[in-house]
Amino acid sequence: MANHKSSKKRILVTAKKNAVNNARRSAVKTETKKALNAIASGDKTVATNALRMAESKIMKSAGKIMPKKRAARKVSRLAKKVAKMA
Repeated sequence: MANHKSSKKRILVTAKKNAVNNARRSAVKTETKKALNAIASGDKTVATNALRMAESKIMKSAGKIMPKKRAARKVSRLAKKVAKMA
């Protein structure tokens, strides 16, 4: 257990940041799965809208919960799958 006031504060701040990061990570996974399911369904308009939402979540999380290049790679791969649907 922490003894110093600053250590106690760091524990609280870390817990809060963990909760935010877990929520972000979960939201990214959810939107990615929605986009992949939309692609699998075969409806291009639904897939395009799902891609737009997933891209927004992924790029907002870039630099926070994942490196920017990984986020760009995820978006690129999803966009490539949607483009192949035509």
